[in-house]
Amino acid sequence: MSYTTIPELFYNSVKNLPDQLAYSERKNGEWVGLTYGEVGKLVETFAAGLYGLGVRRGDKIAILAANNPRWGISDYAITGMGCATVTVYPTLIPSQIQYIIDDSDAKIIISENQEQTDKVLTFFDGSKKLETIICMDDSVEKKNNTIRFQDVLEIGIKSQADGYNFEEEAKLCKPDDLLTLIYTSGTTGNPKGVMLTHNNLVSNVLATHKVIKLDHKDSFLSFLPLSHVFERMGGHFLAFSSNASVYFAENMDSIAENMRDIKPTLMTSVPRLYEKMYIKVLDKVAGDPALRQKIFWWAIGVGKEAAKFLQRGKQPSGMLAFKYGLASKLVFSKIKDRVGGRLRFFVSGGAPLSKEIGEFFAAANIAILEGYGLTETSPVISVNRPELYKFGTVGLVIDGVEVKFADDGEILCKGPNVMKGYYNDQAATDEAIDSEGWFHTGDIGDFDEDNCLRITDRKKNILVTSGGKNIAPAPMEIALGTNKYIDNVLVIGDNQKFISALIVPSFEALDEWAKLNGVSYSDKSELLENQGVKQLYEDNVSSIMTKFAHYEKVKKFELLTEVWSIETGELTPKMSVKRKVVEKNYAELIKNIYAG
Repeated sequence: MSYTTIPELFYNSVKNLPDQLAYSERKNGEWVGLTYGEVGKLVETFAAGLYGLGVRRGDKIAILAANNPRWGISDYAITGMGCATVTVYPTLIPSQIQYIIDDSDAKIIISENQEQTDKVLTFFDGSKKLETIICMDDSVEKKNNTIRFQDVLEIGIKSQADGYNFEEEAKLCKPDDLLTLIYTSGTTGNPKGVMLTHNNLVSNVLATHKVIKLDHKDSFLSFLPLSHVFERMGGHFLAFSSNASVYFAENMDSIAENMRDIKPTLMTSVPRLYEKMYIKVLDKVAGDPALRQKIFWWAIGVGKEAAKFLQRGKQPSGMLAFKYGLASKLVFSKIKDRVGGRLRFFVSGGAPLSKEIGEFFAAANIAILEGYGLTETSPVISVNRPELYKFGTVGLVIDGVEVKFADDGEILCKGPNVMKGYYNDQAATDEAIDSEGWFHTGDIGDFDEDNCLRITDRKKNILVTSGGKNIAPAPMEIALGTNKYIDNVLVIGDNQKFISALIVPSFEALDEWAKLNGVSYSDKSELLENQGVKQLYEDNVSSIMTKFAHYEKVKKFELLTEVWSIETGELTPKMSVKRKVVEKNYAELIKNIYAG
């Protein structure tokens, strides 16, 4: 395995196993696939088509689409031409898309379908450099500088006949060349364009291979957005470099069905997926007969004892091994079937994973390997290993990367994974990367006795009460977020006498509770005003808060009728809560909490 650029990685896999299944998507109920050889030819032809449209080395080309084979094909074509891919989340609204397109100087945008194309058309005429929209959907109407993906392939065939050679062009790419611009989610202000080079991503891929052994027998289910660096590195470049098969999930609602269908061996996800799986398992158990519940919790107890060995790459022995085998047969095999039955492990990132959830799945011998990193670090800085995974940590630092701590505990990182800088923003670059090359993550942490990295909180998120107590909200938000009746939560209390929270209920779970308890209501407001509902949340929050120190506990909370979402601006595309946005939107409500 030897490559220093993404095109070298690409050709290494295409030529290694051309007949191996590379990409699959579901069409009309059937999975339709492309081999590595077929992907290779499509990439070469599409790149030739882009060349025929006037694209040249150094240009910026944007992709605005959900995960699908043509996303991957476009990315390899763009980056192999010596251009940079600008990734755009398909959940963004037109004004947000326009900001990224204009700031990045994108020349062409590749959209997914008519809906995404229409977003671009709202600002196309006013865009600085945008010349063409290429739509992946070949049924889209051709007008207003919009052409179809198939049209570009046809142009490519002509360009190839005229002598354009993508493989020769790809050989000109250098490790330090700009590979991609990924715009940070922007919890405050406008997002910044993170400049990542070929070497940044390749170094992360190679370092991850040393941690996790992958090959052509592996299959990935891809559903996190490829616009985000986590899935781009793990589910895209890493998977392709392994000659693994990637299946693109139809949508967020189909993940459970898709897992049972394709039986993946590996998946990357943010903690929210594991939280939902955990809640569903416990919900089902709660409805089982008493004897079955007793067997389930006995098995979990046995599994937690066995996990102490499994988490360090060992197997339980003696009577524990016998009991664990029985627990696996009676209980854990059914949990494993829910994720397809072949899963080697999950990889979690993007937000902190609840220790409770990690230990629960570990008991069932379903390892969740939590890692840590940022867009600016390509992304991985550290990750747990199959032979050593510890919940409450984000694992050992990966090969080639250095980590140290500032005087205030901030995590500093140096290595080949650290970004080139922020596009068009030297001041922000200088603020993030010091004169010695250390990237300042903005996270607080330390090492444990096994040299595993622990993250305690975001530096900017530390709450300081009026009594002078420094409180990290993340542990409380994680604990509250695992409750079946809570969809989202924000813990607040900076400069205040006590800690409080804004809670978005899980209205699906709450509706079931209302039916079981004979509570009728006409709208969400009436439901949340019900005394039984209020008591339900009081009891749940109080129970969860018993794990925290007196000064950390949530003393008051407000239940919100409006669900937070990416579209309404409270959540980032990776489903993190935008603290500043929520605090601004609910400023009056927060004021009333403390006025009382």
